[in-house]
Amino acid sequence: MKTKVLLNNRIVDLKSANVNILDRGYQFGDGVYEVVRFYDNAYFELEAHLIRLKESCEKINIPFKMHLKKLESDLVYLMNTCDYSTGYVYIQITRGVMDRNHIYRDQPDLKPQLVAYTVKEEKRPLKLMEQGITAYVTDDIRWLLCDIKSLNLLGSVLAKNKAQEKGAKEAVLHRDGIITEGSSTNVFIVKDGTLYTHPANNLILNGITRRVIIDIAKKEGIPIKETAFSIDEFLHADEAFTSSTTAEIMPIVSVLLDEKTYALGTGKRGVITLKIQDAYSGLIDKIPQNQSTL
Repeated sequence: MKTKVLLNNRIVDLKSANVNILDRGYQFGDGVYEVVRFYDNAYFELEAHLIRLKESCEKINIPFKMHLKKLESDLVYLMNTCDYSTGYVYIQITRGVMDRNHIYRDQPDLKPQLVAYTVKEEKRPLKLMEQGITAYVTDDIRWLLCDIKSLNLLGSVLAKNKAQEKGAKEAVLHRDGIITEGSSTNVFIVKDGTLYTHPANNLILNGITRRVIIDIAKKEGIPIKETAFSIDEFLHADEAFTSSTTAEIMPIVSVLLDEKTYALGTGKRGVITLKIQDAYSGLIDKIPQNQSTL
């Protein structure tokens, strides 16, 4: 399996993709990233991901001088260098290379650095999407600008690994008893036929898959409320699921909290979750007709 890397404006071999150890992404986590899925050599929601990448840069004052159409073209070319047709691309932009210093504003020659590479993902997680997962509820210890897709992922990394230690697939995070999102996912619940998810403010990342699900719910006539809900409301939901680019829509069938495991709803994938999954799969099937128009 060969891996090519988009390094700024060049496509290079992985072993040649050297970055400077003084890059601020390495020294400070001073950068942002995106992950975009592709199926059968076609990107899913590429335009939305690239727009959010640009927005994340702007929120932390990284100059974004690339033309989105050119970046899109480079990423399509990168995808087509793969010897596999299904996977995802990781894209990262850092503030640039300079001597280690918290202050960057007096560095007029500081140039943002872009790196992108693809990862093979042979199959969609269909079996797990049917069976569901266990979620581990834990404190949200991350910073307060979660709407930025920042490289600073240590809080999420620690939560995800703690969930794995407990035998859970995902960590569901809360602040003072209010569910925010997962360690690498957004979280939805269903109660009495209505879909709920945390509002898209600074406490969560407004996931691209999250947005697609909201659109699906509106088209399918499923009532949806973007409002915060508590741990207790989460535990007593009729259905719940996580969403992300790589894991897609994953039912939560049990919850681990305070060393106790609780069945969520019926303990199986719910009717509304399945309906949304089916609609999402339909969108994936139509990708060639819905490619980016940047």
